[in-house]
Amino acid sequence: MSMRLRLDKPWKPLTAEEAERLPGQLGIYQIADATGTVLYIGEAGARSPFGLRSELQSQLAERGAGCQFRVEVNQQYRSRWFELLMVHQHDHGALPPDNAKNPPPVLGRLSPA
Repeated sequence: MSMRLRLDKPWKPLTAEEAERLPGQLGIYQIADATGTVLYIGEAGARSPFGLRSELQSQLAERGAGCQFRVEVNQQYRSRWFELLMVHQHDHGALPPDNAKNPPPVLGRLSPA
């Protein structure tokens, strides 16, 4: 059995309309620039009042137009967040730029196939 490590859903434009459609559920998300370069990997956890919806609305307010996003509803959001950060670090040799500014305290190493 092979577990899917990378988040490979299609990108959606980061707009107010798209953010409003998101569920108020826990999960993780990626923000990318217009070319699909991942800028940030985030989590919508217990402190997010409306889960993924409120997190992406905050990202839109902070970043403005021109970015893209994709989400994954996941109750194990914290573990999945770490996993995606480790995969990105493995694939690119570094964390996404906006995660690198404030990295998680401890991040292991992952060697995905």
